[in-house]
Amino acid sequence: MDNLNEERNKRNERNEPVKARPPEEHAEPEHPDLPANASLTGDEEKRLIHHIHEKVSEIATNIERTQIADYVTLMNKPRRLIFANLIAGISRGVGLGLGITVFAGTILYALKALGALNLPIIGTYIADLVEYVQFQLEGRRFY
Repeated sequence: MDNLNEERNKRNERNEPVKARPPEEHAEPEHPDLPANASLTGDEEKRLIHHIHEKVSEIATNIERTQIADYVTLMNKPRRLIFANLIAGISRGVGLGLGITVFAGTILYALKALGALNLPIIGTYIADLVEYVQFQLEGRRFY
């Protein structure tokens, strides 16, 4: 590794073009279905190229589906990331507030409707609850 770095530095100093590596260092990977010394026929080569094309298309589709490029762009722009998280946090807070308001309003509406029916068990419970709230508002203890 050090020899390669030294060679690159010398080449850069002399402004020489990069030379191709010898074949033993730049050997093509072997095809798993073929022996090491076999050569491909025209049909086999076309089939192999088609298979490689399908795999590359599949990888490109997966990368596009996961939106890796958008994620990398977002990570490289911290201000945009902070702004996006700020907007997301505000949206969650507003959504939580609205959700609790709607839920509490629905419960109070249902309790009011049940209180108007004057059912013996539920009506007594609601009356006790109203009495407890009134005592608390007046500042007295309820026992």
